[in-house]
Amino acid sequence: MNKEIISSPKIAVIGAGAVGSTAAYTLMLKNLASQLIMIDLNNEKETGEVMDIDDGLCFVETGCVGGADFRDASDADIIIITAGAAQKPGETRLDLAKKNKGIVASIFKKIGKLKSSTIVIMISNPVDVLTHLAQEVSGLPHNQVFGSSTSLETARLKTQLAHRLEVHPQCIDGFVMGEHGDSGFVAWSTVSVGGVPITDLIKAGELAKIEKKVKNEVYEIINRKGATFYGIAMVISELVEAVVLDQRKIMPVSVRLKHYNGVSGVNLGVPAVIGRAGILEVWPLKLNAGEKKLLVASAKKIKEYL
Repeated sequence: MNKEIISSPKIAVIGAGAVGSTAAYTLMLKNLASQLIMIDLNNEKETGEVMDIDDGLCFVETGCVGGADFRDASDADIIIITAGAAQKPGETRLDLAKKNKGIVASIFKKIGKLKSSTIVIMISNPVDVLTHLAQEVSGLPHNQVFGSSTSLETARLKTQLAHRLEVHPQCIDGFVMGEHGDSGFVAWSTVSVGGVPITDLIKAGELAKIEKKVKNEVYEIINRKGATFYGIAMVISELVEAVVLDQRKIMPVSVRLKHYNGVSGVNLGVPAVIGRAGILEVWPLKLNAGEKKLLVASAKKIKEYL
């Protein structure tokens, strides 16, 4: 396996809100960038976040952290887009579609022409809709533009099952798929713990309750503290690491589907192989009949917003 590391990687985080700043901090801690830049329309907020993160530079190997203009992202190896209106209590991610479509389009216009090898990772919600838009306006091949999608729900699923079975989350395999939102679903046929199918360990009724808890957690967190950012920051760092180190890591991300379990022409969260060139392969997972129906229904919902 090729473990090529990007030489002196430059990473641009666009959006200095809770998600963007936490992501930048996490990337610095994991030493994934030679140069880490933050970009936000609110210059005071951007400068404050940079100053705060920069205070920890003497404890890590990251090269430098700084504020920048949109044009400075044009030669970045990786661009992470977190900018946009935040999800408010009572809102779904798709409620944000109209607000954030315009914001994403303007970001790419301000950046200008990207270098041909740039990887764009979309985080802003609704991420599956906005990833589709970014693929159209970025000028890059679709495989170089993908979104975090159901990676966070998948992490939540593993954590919930780990608590229930009293094992570590890394012992659990499986995926939440479809929309990063209300129509997403747990593909239970893919879930196993230490090689044992989850259906051999937990009864169907309890699995349904766990799935409901996983899907509702975002609203629970938002109602309690106003936003989610620690978990997604860890997801972002995993995605960036897969690209920078060319790891060929399989994660559920938002990719443009073509004849995938009955779905084409839309971006949804499905397992994909991630490396230096972005999406190297959509993993050929075979869903059961019920899961295929759920994926098709999720695709139909996303298409309504395109």
